[in-house]
Amino acid sequence: MDFAALDFPAFDGPLAQRGIGIIAPFDLALERELWRWVPMEVSLHLARTPYEPVPVSMEMAHLVSNAHHLAAATRDVLHVEPEVVAYLCTSGSFVSGVDAERTLRKVICDAGAPAAVTTSGALAEVLHQLDLHRVSVLTPYDADLTGKLHEFLTELGVHTVSSDHLGLGGGIWKVSYRTIVERIIAADHDAAEAIFVSCTNLPTYDVIEPLENALGKPVLTANQLTMWACLKRMGLPIVGPGKWLREVS
Repeated sequence: MDFAALDFPAFDGPLAQRGIGIIAPFDLALERELWRWVPMEVSLHLARTPYEPVPVSMEMAHLVSNAHHLAAATRDVLHVEPEVVAYLCTSGSFVSGVDAERTLRKVICDAGAPAAVTTSGALAEVLHQLDLHRVSVLTPYDADLTGKLHEFLTELGVHTVSSDHLGLGGGIWKVSYRTIVERIIAADHDAAEAIFVSCTNLPTYDVIEPLENALGKPVLTANQLTMWACLKRMGLPIVGPGKWLREVS
């Protein structure tokens, strides 16, 4: 073989990798959607909370946000040197309130993460940066767990002007875009300044832009917010839909 014919400078890569550690609930099925939110040089390193034989519910939200499990999952991803570790779960990060969300981030940092993000913490950041105080909400949860989201928003000084929930105990990733769009439109209210679609296991990527164009207001979704908060801490722009992203990036 004629090695002289090879253009060795062309093999200087690969592109330097920058990592995000992701702690996901055991039932996450939307890894592919997460990758759509990040630029090419970013790699996602996933760890999962232990399996719990319970339906999506208040009980499950408490189980998947167990501090011991989050610390263990953080340590599982540290060896690949992520720049930030995210707890990718909306209900697990809002179910016990604002102070508990801060505690979850402290648990992750105390386990060795250089920076920590949670989905509900990212929601709080964006609501503050966009100065939003009235929102409509759609969740896939039951009424009780959805009520805990309302309480979390109230703690943030944000009023839920309208809300809808799908009442699902599992299989959330199987919900069709058509159903999601119909329920978001039904959940919207003229007084709402934005719409928040909860749950990192509910597919939303491709509906955000058409809904923002149709409704004339920001559509905030769980995976979008989480990835934005991670990339913000890395000094990188998020990729993907959402007009509000350009306002806060």
